[in-house]
Amino acid sequence: MRKRPHPQPHAAKPAPAPLREPGQAEPEPSPDAVDARAAPESPAAEPCSAQIAPCPEAEATEPAAPPPVAAAVAEPDGQDLARLERELADGRDRLLRTAADFDNFRKRAAKDKAETWGRAQADVAQRILESIDDLGRVAHLDPAQTSAQSLHEGVGLVERKLLKALEAVGLERLDPSGSAFDPNLHEAVMTAPAPSEDMDGKVSMVFQPGYRLAGLLLRPARVAVYAWAGPPPAEQVN
Repeated sequence: MRKRPHPQPHAAKPAPAPLREPGQAEPEPSPDAVDARAAPESPAAEPCSAQIAPCPEAEATEPAAPPPVAAAVAEPDGQDLARLERELADGRDRLLRTAADFDNFRKRAAKDKAETWGRAQADVAQRILESIDDLGRVAHLDPAQTSAQSLHEGVGLVERKLLKALEAVGLERLDPSGSAFDPNLHEAVMTAPAPSEDMDGKVSMVFQPGYRLAGLLLRPARVAVYAWAGPPPAEQVN
């Protein structure tokens, strides 16, 4: 069964003002009525659960901080300006002198390098001059009065003398006969069948020796290398 809502009490209505005849002056209000009209009406009580939002105008706003004032740059006086100009001129002069010294050093180093290389070449040429003279004497021998044996001995003597002169400046001759093949020092021209398995990969013949100067390879030795192909097949017995 639905309950009826209780009637809400209504606020009391003010009494109507009394009628007055035309031409009659308005009566002065009583002191009680003046006090009643002057007193503000008390607001109605709000429930405890209601929250009052703060008024944005009531919040105190902090004034923005003024921007930092840049420090004033003091202009140099006449003496300071003259001193700065002198320092600038001195720095420019030192820079130009340094650049000129470096250019002179570069030219001097290039000249010294060329002179050193020229002296080294002259030293090598001086060492083989005697061998060149010996070759000239052998080349101008009279074939009618020179035997083949004498010519062969003369050429061998010149060869040994020339190699000795070049070895004095650091030349090394590479003759790898019977040694293991080294691709860094040797150039394989051909392969030959190895007589045994332990000879596989070794130099069998030197066609042209190699040369090395002060650790720098001038020319690799051109050689033939043994290659093991396995044992030969056994002969069939009839």
